[in-house]
Amino acid sequence: MAYVINRFNGQQLVSVEDGTVDQTTDIKLVGKNYSGYGEAQNENFIHMLEHFAGTSAPTKALSGQVWFDSATNKLKFYTGDAWKNAGGAEVNSTEPAGLNEGDLWYSTTSNQLFAKTSTGEFILVGPQAAGDGSTQMLSTSVLDAGSVERNIIVALINDNPQFIISTVEFTLNTTQPAGTVNLTGFSLIKKGITLLNTSTSGITTDAGDTGEPVIWGTASDALRLGGVLATDYLTSSSGAFTDVVTFVDAGLRVGNSNDLHIKIVDGNVGQITNEVGDEIKLGTKLASAGSADVLLRLRNTTTDKGLFPGSDNVYTLGSSSLKFSNVVSTTFTGTATQATALYTGSTYVQGRETATASTVAVRDSSGSITAVEFKGTATKARYADLAEKYTTDKEYPVGTAMAVSNASSDTETRSAKSSDFCIGVISEKPAYLMNSDIDGQAIALKGRVPVRVKEPVSKGQAVYAWDDGVCTTTATKAFVGIALETNESAEEKLVECVLKV
Repeated sequence: MAYVINRFNGQQLVSVEDGTVDQTTDIKLVGKNYSGYGEAQNENFIHMLEHFAGTSAPTKALSGQVWFDSATNKLKFYTGDAWKNAGGAEVNSTEPAGLNEGDLWYSTTSNQLFAKTSTGEFILVGPQAAGDGSTQMLSTSVLDAGSVERNIIVALINDNPQFIISTVEFTLNTTQPAGTVNLTGFSLIKKGITLLNTSTSGITTDAGDTGEPVIWGTASDALRLGGVLATDYLTSSSGAFTDVVTFVDAGLRVGNSNDLHIKIVDGNVGQITNEVGDEIKLGTKLASAGSADVLLRLRNTTTDKGLFPGSDNVYTLGSSSLKFSNVVSTTFTGTATQATALYTGSTYVQGRETATASTVAVRDSSGSITAVEFKGTATKARYADLAEKYTTDKEYPVGTAMAVSNASSDTETRSAKSSDFCIGVISEKPAYLMNSDIDGQAIALKGRVPVRVKEPVSKGQAVYAWDDGVCTTTATKAFVGIALETNESAEEKLVECVLKV
């Protein structure tokens, strides 16, 4: 009688027939009266004892099964979907599948530890990194000049220290224990924040050093400016602000003759006045230049009143990246590379690529100009035939020979056949089109046009309409024209012809 094998949860796994060995799982399930059951049974015990140790995962795993991965020397268990480490983080170069919220993954690509969130994303646990190194606020201990251990915080970017935070002042020992973070660029560590490459000269006995934590290095405010104590500078209060220097509205005068006057007029209007000369020059100096360039001249003379460039035809007003929003003037004299409208003598009109009334016609991207009507004399045309529009009983393809419709038809033309008088051929691109505004198709009356021809044709042969507007070289009443090219194909094709209808 067969054995029915159930899982711990009561679910039937397999039925093992008498005298057989079932290998549904990674251990052998022995049926009743199986000869040699001892070897299979003992191997099962060994496999379970060693937890299926091997470099490859068991291929018939059940959820809850344990496997010792001898390639990584890690114990793993099967969730029913994936193998997970029994302890520690999953180690992989890419995000592993099958992890749950709170599980850890160590990336061998970035050498960083990640944790999985409830939304299925991996967030970085640490360490932070920039480039090939670590970016973090590192708490560490160093030795001072007296070999006393000092606790500090080091700000690292890509393993490079940028500043140190300390609760006491001390001088770094030139020799530090193995494994200490590299602190090249630091010597004297101040109470507070000390920036990289801060000079040690003159900062230990500052009169302004109150012993409170400060930032030692370049800052927006300082105890000294150019080596001079802040208390030695002239300051005065003006309302809610404390300024370096405050002047009354009468302002200040610059120069031996006091000719440049900076002041406030009319209550709150700033004014710069050259009270001796008739010109104020504004300029800049390049680092590589020997003297400053005069860019602008403010002039007030009998001949010149206004703003002028420092030199003729040298300097630019604005650029492609720094434009003025609007420049307003009565008259602009010179050459303009662009304009939004053209003055026609009585009004301003804009350019358009379409046939828009009261605009200037301009070329489109293909170089063409569009208009409702051109008035004047044309000396030449681009295309080769003279055409006129006629109504047709249906839409015909280019090259179709056409004849006049019978008296009972509502349309003027139809395709020609051998018994008709041919009046022309459906035009492709008329050089001149008469009655262009009426409905219908353009029928070429004279000139050279492509014609629908079947059977071979030679250059110089006459072609005649035969049936449904298609021509042949067989002579009929419906003469069309003379072939201008040779084509040996027996199929229908377009052959360029000169019309003789």
